[in-house]
Order: sequence, then structure tokens, then C-alpha cells
Amino acid sequence: MINLFTPANAAMLLIDHQIGTIKLAGSTPYDEIVRNTRALARTAAETGMPLVLTSSQEERFQGPLLDDLAQIAPEAHAARIKRPGVVDCWMYEPFRAAVLATGRNRLIMAGLTNDVCIVFPAISAVQDGFQVQVVADAGGSPTKAADDTALARMAAHGVTITSTNQVMAELATDWASASGAAIQMVMYQESLKRLIEA
Repeated sequence: MINLFTPANAAMLLIDHQIGTIKLAGSTPYDEIVRNTRALARTAAETGMPLVLTSSQEERFQGPLLDDLAQIAPEAHAARIKRPGVVDCWMYEPFRAAVLATGRNRLIMAGLTNDVCIVFPAISAVQDGFQVQVVADAGGSPTKAADDTALARMAAHGVTITSTNQVMAELATDWASASGAAIQMVMYQESLKRLIEA
């Protein structure tokens, strides 16, 4: 496969994984969102990929980002972009500047919710010339219909829809490489262990 996303050419953007917002993602089980978000954050942290975090109105019902993100990536968490209320985070200049500062034109996005917080920045980034993958199972929407509609809308605008394990395998490229081995361990610990050892 050509044009692979790799830790050397892509950036990870985790958007609005907040303790209140996650309650709105009824289309995906809570534990699955947390596991997959942890896996993506760890993949970035353990392979040296740029990781950009953002939150919206932390002082309101959305609340702070999940504690897992502060534990996994304390520097990225401390540098998170706190938005005052702009829905499309791509339109919020401090966030867009943080993404541009990574120097990467391939973006992996995930967040809460797919039907509000991800659909707009994903499309906006594609319109600005970026290659974008949205990790559908590291987010969700209030209903399955809302989620399906958001994913279809993004795909129609050139966003690649993917899943956590799928994008991790793409980033790994070769399980025997140093970064591939690190990603494989993250995948096992966060996703596969509970299935293999059940």
C-alpha cells in the first residue's frame, strides 16, 4: 500500500475527550471509547508522533479531559488547546496553529462527538489540503443514526474513516520494527489482551 500514514509523517489529534462529553456518545460503549483513546494516545507518545489535544469549555458540563490523557501524555495535556466554545476546532486559530507547528500534513483525528466535534474539523482540514483519517471507534454520537450520518458526510468530503486497530496497524507497517513492536504492545495491552485471555 502506498501513501501510508507513519509515525514519521503523521500527527495525532485528540479532540474533546472530556468526562462530560463522553456521556453523549451513546453509539459506542464508554469502555471502548476509553480503551481506544488510550491506545491512540499511547501510540503517539511511544512512537514520538506529535500529539495535539484540545478541549471545549472545560468549566461547563463538558468537564476536563479524561484523566488517562494526563497520565499518558502529560506534556501534551499541559499544552492542550482550551477552546472557549468554537465548535469547529480547525477554525480556532490556536488549535490550527498547534497542528501546523507539527509540520505534518497527514492527520489522525478522534474525538467526542463524531457528529459535532469531529465532522467539522475533519472536513475543514481536508479542504485546507491535509490528508485526514478519523478513528470512528475512539468516538461516538448520541445515536447510531447520528454517527452513521456524520461518518458518511466526512467520507463524502474525502475523509478516510478508520478504526483504532486498523490505523495502529498502518502506523506500525512492520511489527518487527522498533515502532511496530511498540505499537503492537500497545494494541495488545489496550485492546487484544481482554479478548485473548477471556
